[in-house]
Amino acid sequence: VQLQACGGGLVQAGDSLRLSCVASGRTFSNNGLGWFRQAPGLEREFVAAVGWRGASTKYADSVKGRFTISRDNAKNTVYLQMNSLNPDDTAVYYCAASLGSTLVSDRRLYNKWGQGTLVTVSS
Repeated sequence: VQLQACGGGLVQAGDSLRLSCVASGRTFSNNGLGWFRQAPGLEREFVAAVGWRGASTKYADSVKGRFTISRDNAKNTVYLQMNSLNPDDTAVYYCAASLGSTLVSDRRLYNKWGQGTLVTVSS
């Protein structure tokens, strides 16, 4: 079972990026999916989560209104559309699958993690 995240890169403040995370080895269509990020020297923090149907979403206050999480269960993929990026968004972004079907922000409730993709936003 593997989660493979991609789409990170170096962008300027105000730019957009879309991260993707593809699951292989099994389906996660019945699991909540989430994105977390970790900046240097800081703990991994919650960014966004989506329920198994894709209809329910939750965001950290710091990204609300700028980021959008979505999923395509047919493709076993979760996305994170990031707009209006700023230097504070610089981090390694991780996708994860939760233990249950609902969306959760507590990282302890996620048991499958991708390898991370680096997003760097220059000012």
